[in-house]
Amino acid sequence: MAEARRVRAVELFEEGRSNPEIARAVGVCAESVRRWRRAWEEGGAPALRRRPATGRPPKLDDAQVETVRAALEQGAQSHGFEADLWTLERVGVVVERVTGVSLSRASVWRLLTGRLGWSLQRPERRAVERDESEIARWITHEWPRIKRGR
Repeated sequence: MAEARRVRAVELFEEGRSNPEIARAVGVCAESVRRWRRAWEEGGAPALRRRPATGRPPKLDDAQVETVRAALEQGAQSHGFEADLWTLERVGVVVERVTGVSLSRASVWRLLTGRLGWSLQRPERRAVERDESEIARWITHEWPRIKRGR
């Protein structure tokens, strides 16, 4: 979307349109158009093309991420954990087992939420002894009596 605006601005630069006119046409502020025009005058249309992301490359490549996804989908118990519940520490252990790459807790979280698209899920806390029929009886018979104050 942003690159499409800059490409359209280049077309309008070449037509000789003014900065305020271009800003209105592409829906940005005039300062952005001034910046784009300077870049365009110095480096032409390629100067306004999208650049690849900078920064440190990820520790896991796409194939390794898919290997991790497949391993996690097998469940925690299949990897030797007592409960079938994933924690950041457990995921980190599995990542290291299947890829040989050690990740920090923060990196495991980014892997899960960013690259795998998973979200935080908390297990429901319910008593094993919970008796739904007794709860329903209490709500219909006891609660109204208590509420009335008798």
